[in-house]
Amino acid sequence: MLDFADMSAKVLVIDDDMDTLRLVGLMLQRQGYQISVANSGQQGLSKAFEELPDLILLDVMMPEMDGYEVARRLRSTPATASTPILMFTANSQLNDKVAGFESGADDYLTKPTHPSELQAHVKALLERIPRKVDTGSLHQKKGTVIGVLSARGGLGVTTLAINVAANLFSRSKSEVVLAELVPGKGTLGMDLGLNDQKTLARFLAGDPADVTRERVREALIPHLSGVRLLLASSQPGDIHLTSQLANYEKLVKRLSTLGRFVVLDLGSGLSPYAQKVIPMCNQLMVVLEGVPNSIVHTRALIDEIIKLGFKKEKLLTALNNRVRSDTQLSASMVQDQLDYPLTVTFTAAPELLTQATRMQTAAVLCQPDGVTAKQVNKLTDKIMELEALL
Repeated sequence: MLDFADMSAKVLVIDDDMDTLRLVGLMLQRQGYQISVANSGQQGLSKAFEELPDLILLDVMMPEMDGYEVARRLRSTPATASTPILMFTANSQLNDKVAGFESGADDYLTKPTHPSELQAHVKALLERIPRKVDTGSLHQKKGTVIGVLSARGGLGVTTLAINVAANLFSRSKSEVVLAELVPGKGTLGMDLGLNDQKTLARFLAGDPADVTRERVREALIPHLSGVRLLLASSQPGDIHLTSQLANYEKLVKRLSTLGRFVVLDLGSGLSPYAQKVIPMCNQLMVVLEGVPNSIVHTRALIDEIIKLGFKKEKLLTALNNRVRSDTQLSASMVQDQLDYPLTVTFTAAPELLTQATRMQTAAVLCQPDGVTAKQVNKLTDKIMELEALL
């Protein structure tokens, strides 16, 4: 039997009580474990997804997000679905223990617990459940990869991508990743108030062999929406990196193992990198607006996508009416001219989008019961329906 203490197993302790964090952390450190701590459920999830610990000690009674919800989210995310969870609480009622096991806990302790009892449970869990090995050498479970693009720029691809990603996280309670894949044209970082906008450029500029799963995972930036982000720069000179097709292929392969849903902002047009990435997508979302030129260009784009071998039934269309105008065609007229079914139609909401930018978040989080959120819900319903068919 392996001695996990000697192998410095990583243990994440999630508890809002600072005294408990210090006490438990010190006690396990003395046994040779590597300790990481989080004082809230959301922080605990972020650390779990970032650090991939060997064991999680999880308190039940925490504000905002309790331990049961944390456990459910851990279990619904591929990267942490099998991570051992030792749940502990001050409440010794049987119903609470049952709820803990039903939410995904592997073991349960009641506070206060004796140090030797805690150590015994930790050791038993680590010895009973196989230790994770180097993730780079194993086949990783892949999530659903969703590409978002348009025939030309300025149609709201990035805005739709962040709202779909945020809505998928809220609906599924699973890990969601959003990646901008157009170097030199990044806007997401500025809209969300995030600083590191060179992540994509660094991966594209280097050796494809350096695009490892671990490095990609560490480079993802957590956002308050719950989505983890890979950002593109806004430096025009970085556009030359779109020729790094081997890097793109490696990057998307890595991203596909880091969340249940991976949303890719592919920008506009059918560039060489888009042609490389599109066959790697499980679903594709094409954005257009209700004017004749946009419809003609989008029809041509869809034809080319199908020529690449992409299946029609996995192709979604979003009519994005960005401004209120009588010059825009109705949804039925657009669908007739496009000769392809529309998945969803978005009504113009400029005030809401301005508010979202000011608050540095997704529009669906500003007004979760609003019209735009309901329209995004319709789109994510279809995405999740198609996911179930994979």
